[in-house]
Amino acid sequence: QVQLVESGGGWVQTGGSLRLSCAASVDTFSKYAMGWFRQAPGKEREFVAAISWSGAGRYYSRAVEGRFTISRDNAKTTVYLQMSSLKPEDSAIYFCAADWLERDIAYPFFDKYDYWGQGTQVTVSS
Repeated sequence: QVQLVESGGGWVQTGGSLRLSCAASVDTFSKYAMGWFRQAPGKEREFVAAISWSGAGRYYSRAVEGRFTISRDNAKTTVYLQMSSLKPEDSAIYFCAADWLERDIAYPFFDKYDYWGQGTQVTVSS
């Protein structure tokens, strides 16, 4: 069983930055691809970013590419999402997710992920 706990959400003005963290309680963290997804009120959950085991593979949605950076520290069993140049449309609950894979890749599809955190709220004011 994998437990994921997100932190770092909050309120920020347009153009500001936030760093989200997701701490995983699992011994084999380095064999999990990790993803960030978000869900705004009345909208479906959408892919934000994903990272493979080693960190060599990083994938972003078009909506955030160039503004967000995903990274991981396998020794700390933590994945991060650095968010910059935030916009009001980035406001959502952000979830991290874990996907055990045999290959060093990651998927942008939420149904590939087996474990989910409870989410952290990000609000960007205009």
